[in-house]
Amino acid sequence: MVNVRKCAMIGCGLVGSSAAFSLVESGLFSELVLIDANRDKAEGEAMDLSHGMPFAHPMEIYAGSYDDIRDCGLIIITAGANQKPDETRMDLVKKNVGIFKRIIPEIKKRQCEGILLIVSNPVDILTYAALKLSGFPPNRVIGSGTVLDTARLKYLLGQHLKVDSRSVHAFIIGEHGDSELAVWSSANVSGVELDHFCELCGHFKHMETMQRLYEGVRDSAYEIIRKKGATYYGIAMAVRRIAECILRDEHSILPVSSLIEGHYGISGVCMGIPAIVGSSGIEKVLDIPLSEEEQKKLQASAQAIQAVLNTIEF
Repeated sequence: MVNVRKCAMIGCGLVGSSAAFSLVESGLFSELVLIDANRDKAEGEAMDLSHGMPFAHPMEIYAGSYDDIRDCGLIIITAGANQKPDETRMDLVKKNVGIFKRIIPEIKKRQCEGILLIVSNPVDILTYAALKLSGFPPNRVIGSGTVLDTARLKYLLGQHLKVDSRSVHAFIIGEHGDSELAVWSSANVSGVELDHFCELCGHFKHMETMQRLYEGVRDSAYEIIRKKGATYYGIAMAVRRIAECILRDEHSILPVSSLIEGHYGISGVCMGIPAIVGSSGIEKVLDIPLSEEEQKKLQASAQAIQAVLNTIEF
């Protein structure tokens, strides 16, 4: 029996602990189990979070083992090596696939019927690895994909146009990494086509601005890592948003990473494409309109992911 209000966090590093804190603040779950290769780390984080309960929603938080995930509605995996300065997400592949080859069989062994949410990088590769190693149906294996990248784009556009970023509607899709792309062709501000809105605000150098904003999104993780060593707050809030969609059965549209089969002529990879997300996980992957150039870039992004997958044995 699945307990939809029970969540497991596997990996208690900076991302895992920040995501756990965000979930505690959200009040979404009544039970949160923390699992880490370093049991003391999991216990310490559980204690620290639990001490804030008088200021939050009632919730049981504890360090546990894989046996505690049997009835979890949501299992979030943040475990893995961290991205270092000058290191790409793809540089992490071998180390983190090896870690997943130890984690995912433990989950499979418990015959859990919950949803897997993969956050570790490179997230598209590891979402595919989790899918293959777990035997879960594709709708129950979700990666954080380009949810954070999309938020970064909305934020930067909002700053540029001096409008609330929540009024900006635009997607970053493809690989969560260097080959990702911005979907400018359908971007808008509360229904007003982006170029037109820019001109209303006195901005006319569209191509130059779009390239600058795209590079700002693509390179932001590298800049944050260079300045403070790691990124964790933004992704923690993205994890919370995905969890909200699942727990509340929102049927919201997010560019999560999921198995792509036949969309835009792409098959056999996991990557960030807008999908309807609800209590069953991925309900439907959407073919949003793309320009011819955007389709070519998306296919190139898929090829970059596939080239890495071809080097891995599952």
